[in-house]
Amino acid sequence: MDELSEVKAKTRHAYNLAAQKYHELFHDEMTQKQYDRDLLDRFSRSFGQRSLVCDAGCGPSAHIGRYVFDKGVPVVGVDISDRCTETARRHNPGMSIVQADIAELPFANERLDGIIAYYSIIDTPKAHVGRIFKEFRRTLHPGGSLLLAVKSGAGEGYQPELLGIEVEIWFALFSEAEIVDCYQRAGFELEFLDRRDPYGFEIANERIFAIGRRR
Repeated sequence: MDELSEVKAKTRHAYNLAAQKYHELFHDEMTQKQYDRDLLDRFSRSFGQRSLVCDAGCGPSAHIGRYVFDKGVPVVGVDISDRCTETARRHNPGMSIVQADIAELPFANERLDGIIAYYSIIDTPKAHVGRIFKEFRRTLHPGGSLLLAVKSGAGEGYQPELLGIEVEIWFALFSEAEIVDCYQRAGFELEFLDRRDPYGFEIANERIFAIGRRR
């Protein structure tokens, strides 16, 4: 098994174990995040009832995609974990949720109008993140938008726990320069780049947010 396959297998296993706890902790966190709500409001204005937006790495709550879905925009959630997928389906009636790897999205070329990748690239080694961006570009039509959120910092590697559960999972922090480079290398025109301090109830890393359009 190569490095990336091993990382993906461990990610799936970790979130299978943590799915229920993750949902209990974070399913309603958007009520406490004014910045994030404002950003998603801005992002959502580009879409309508005939659009299709992917919540890539939606997790067991799919609450980021759900926020956009509740504005009348069709959203499909994608997650690598079968337990996360099952939980997200149970808590989001009417919203499509599929199990898949975000580096191998189950969509035809140029099928999507938008992609939200909220902290979903942080479980992949940086050397392989370019594959995910290429897949985002493949599935977005020209002019389609990609919204990304990551935790700011340096370094990456396996962590020994997830939400207090003893299980190995890859975790990567990013700089603004690295995010800009990812967008540019994949053929996106960056339109928005910002950061915010963590809320008091979050892990103490600044957050980086970016929005870009496929050229």
